[in-house]
Amino acid sequence: MNEPLYQLENLRQVYGGRTVLEVDRLNIETKTITGLIGPNGSGKSTLMRVLAFLEQPAEGRGTFQGKPFSEVSLDLRRQVTMLSQEPYLLKRSVQANVSYGLKLRGMVDIQDLVARALEKVGLDPARFSHRSWRELSGGEAQRVALAARLVLKPKVLLLDEPTASVDRESSELILRAALDARDRWGTTLIIISHQLAWLRKIADRILSMDYGRLSPVQ
Repeated sequence: MNEPLYQLENLRQVYGGRTVLEVDRLNIETKTITGLIGPNGSGKSTLMRVLAFLEQPAEGRGTFQGKPFSEVSLDLRRQVTMLSQEPYLLKRSVQANVSYGLKLRGMVDIQDLVARALEKVGLDPARFSHRSWRELSGGEAQRVALAARLVLKPKVLLLDEPTASVDRESSELILRAALDARDRWGTTLIIISHQLAWLRKIADRILSMDYGRLSPVQ
């Protein structure tokens, strides 16, 4: 039997003496889609940041591919990427944003990879590659941010309300591109969304979070 991609046990996160996350046990299998729902402030984004290695939990045990979080190498951490509700872009061109992660990894001859990533999110490379970040609409900026992650063919893609602040067309393209990553590369998806009906269609399971604790949604 294969080991789960993530294993969390008795994991707690504390801010200013207040417990905001309390996970007794959570396993996430590779190549699956996990949906997360719950009210604002319930701990969903904190859990995502822990899974993305952006925060160390205050207590408990977490492993990724069998390795304790503290021992996960930089190369392995780079295979996990997160897209938040508000896109963060470098103050540069679209091309520079999408190619940034590839260049960090020492890759060259990346023009075609960047073009294909933009096409996946419905942006014509000929029209958008040389645009400045400030010339993009909100939906376009979010799609560029997703392209910058998809170009890396991530092992894990964490989506924290990725469509909450974008137009309908961008929303559909973002969700379609994320599902394509799972189908094409076996990317594991963990998605925070208020769109419960949509999550029911695509997720292998849905978890509800309230006051930092998880429970399954039937």
